[in-house]
Amino acid sequence: MSKFVITINREAGSGGKEIAEKLGELLGVKVYGKEILATIREKYNLTEEDVEKIKATKPGWWADFCRFYKQFGTTAAIAYESFEVDSKQLYQEEEQLLKDLASQESCIIVGRTGFHIFKDNPDAMRLLIIADPECRVKRLMERQNVDEQGAREIMERADKARENYTKSFAGTSRYDARNYDMVINVSGFTTDQVARFLAENVRRKYPEL
Repeated sequence: MSKFVITINREAGSGGKEIAEKLGELLGVKVYGKEILATIREKYNLTEEDVEKIKATKPGWWADFCRFYKQFGTTAAIAYESFEVDSKQLYQEEEQLLKDLASQESCIIVGRTGFHIFKDNPDAMRLLIIADPECRVKRLMERQNVDEQGAREIMERADKARENYTKSFAGTSRYDARNYDMVINVSGFTTDQVARFLAENVRRKYPEL
């Protein structure tokens, strides 16, 4: 059987991560997401906070940061000189790691601009999971234990950060439906229902599953 890769981009509060995990269970494949960065963090001796700061800023931020400290001759510069990692390099490392994984096994990639990384892979199924704002807010309130205002703020911050990241490295909007094989509004459906629906479609493409 050919190896396949399913990429799932999702809106915050849509339940996309949970859907991916359930889909992985149904198909018997591994799901890779944010935790994939642990390998890169280890390589460059970065903390998770370091990585998030790098990714949240423009490409080249890390080099700018180092230059800033160097010009003032602070001891902090010494700590960072040994691994000048900018956001572009971080992205390229992650991209290669994901491609290596997909070449070895069928898998599901959550986020990480997977739709762009695997856009030329004939065995990739690229999905975008969205939901109505009120459904997203309700879910975030329950999952994050915050009030409605807090949930809306989390949603807005996540939407902005993910869109900026996608535009920076994929050169497109993550909301452009042309980037996907399927865009699903999951409002009114359970994660189990959506996962089963997706599994049925994957099995149609790969009957040997």
